Amino acid sequence: MTYIKTIEVAAAEGALKKIYDAASKRAGGVAKIIQIMSLTPEVCQASMGFYLAAVMSENTLDRGTREMLATVVSNVNDCYY
Repeated sequence: MTYIKTIEVAAAEGALKKIYDAASKRAGGVAKIIQIMSLTPEVCQASMGFYLAAVMSENTLDRGTREMLATVVSNVNDCYY
């Protein structure tokens, strides 16, 4: 349970519903980090755009390696979401 006010998946409408639907299609659910940005869908969309460009785009590193690096960096930074 978060202590930050969020909009639940079932209550999402408009632009936020589209973001949640895309997240569900992509990952099988809506991650809490996305829900935390739910009060400002435009910020959420920009953040997800950045993430997708960084992790999913063509790169010299394969996706698994990029995700492994992100996990290591999060661990080093004590970020365990």
